Amino acid sequence: MTTPVSAEAPGRIEFSTTDPDLAIGYLQSAYGAYMKVSGARGGHVYAHSRLDGGSFAIDEAQMPLRVELRQDPFNALVIGTLGAGRIERECGGITERFVPGDVFIDADPTLPATLQMLDVQGQTVMLDLAVLAQVATTSPTRAPGLIRFTGYQPVSAAAAVHWRRTVSYLGEMLGNIEVARQPIIRGHGARLLAATVLTTFPNTALADPTAQDRHDAMTATVRRATAFIEQHAHTDINMADIAAAANVSIRAVQCAFRRHLNTTPMAYLRAVRLNHVHHALLTADPSRGATVTDIAIRWGFYNHTRFAARYRHTYGVNPRHTLHNR
Repeated sequence: MTTPVSAEAPGRIEFSTTDPDLAIGYLQSAYGAYMKVSGARGGHVYAHSRLDGGSFAIDEAQMPLRVELRQDPFNALVIGTLGAGRIERECGGITERFVPGDVFIDADPTLPATLQMLDVQGQTVMLDLAVLAQVATTSPTRAPGLIRFTGYQPVSAAAAVHWRRTVSYLGEMLGNIEVARQPIIRGHGARLLAATVLTTFPNTALADPTAQDRHDAMTATVRRATAFIEQHAHTDINMADIAAAANVSIRAVQCAFRRHLNTTPMAYLRAVRLNHVHHALLTADPSRGATVTDIAIRWGFYNHTRFAARYRHTYGVNPRHTLHNR
């Protein structure tokens, strides 16, 4: 249905026209040669936009025409939210029809699919399969593998609502160019999206800790993991990196942090980064252009409201007070 996601710098693509010939040419260029387009009408708005986060992207499209296409497997999972129009998809011998309001996985990423779309307006979200495997993997020594989805629609209406809210949140993030340039923030966004995929759609990912995981959840694991976090907090580290540094599985690290610190590894990482923000605010010079926003973004905090609330809860004052009252 769309082209694979790249790992390059983020950006925004915008296209809009009322010329059906230009719209068809754009679609065929963007989505490949296996496409038939008919029913194009002049005077209607044809629009497409993309927010590119590197390993994930969010597309919005408005195409008042009939499109038939064959989609070959590629290294991305595509999830659609239909706002208007109709879509019929055949994949693996199963045909499904989607109507406005539906959230759905575009197709099994390992299989070819055929789609027919009529007067579609909606959203597609693409996620690199490597990120999905990374979030779902249970051990740092397990080679990233493909997650199998046992269904193409959300497990519940509440899950679909949570999906929409997460995508909206990430769209706001990518819409801020300065924020989207930060590798820490883009990495967090991709993993948040992957985690939401795994809770939204039925799949085969393993999530429960094993007996070995519980055995490895010892204080030595916590010491190795926290040392790694504190040394690498300025980089885009993830759960797999932390587990590898501690030489145990991801689930063992999570169990260890809950058992001995009553927190999670990622919450500990956020606390370490918040402490770096605090020290940066104490030493920064606002007369030379230092701002709370710039310092916070540098350490991965791009939502100012949430950052300020967390900072006040930890240090008892607003971050602006720290910067200007050293």
